[in-house]
Amino acid sequence: MATLSESISELMKVDGGVACAVVDANSGMVLGKEGTGVNLDVAAAGNTEIVRAKLKTMKALGIKDKIEDILITLNSQYHIIRPIVEKPGLFIYLVLDKSKANLAMARYRVNEVEAAMSV
Repeated sequence: MATLSESISELMKVDGGVACAVVDANSGMVLGKEGTGVNLDVAAAGNTEIVRAKLKTMKALGIKDKIEDILITLNSQYHIIRPIVEKPGLFIYLVLDKSKANLAMARYRVNEVEAAMSV
């Protein structure tokens, strides 16, 4: 099992990695972060609202499933939000430079790191 810090460092090695954080969705607080170019504290709070809204919508629709990940595509970036299965209420937030990233490989790698993460 990898520590929080080790896991974040591994995610930053993903091609195109710009910034990464692990966030407590209950409070919106960052538990660990690395990278530049994005205010991860502000992003954590905002993305917490996205996760909460999606869960609320799923409940209203009667969807009894789990979020695998949420992808936000911007002109120049991908933002991947992935809830941590073993730690409900926590999620990984990874920002990628779209011109350097392979989205499929990034999602695969986030899945691998999340599975090995010990928080």
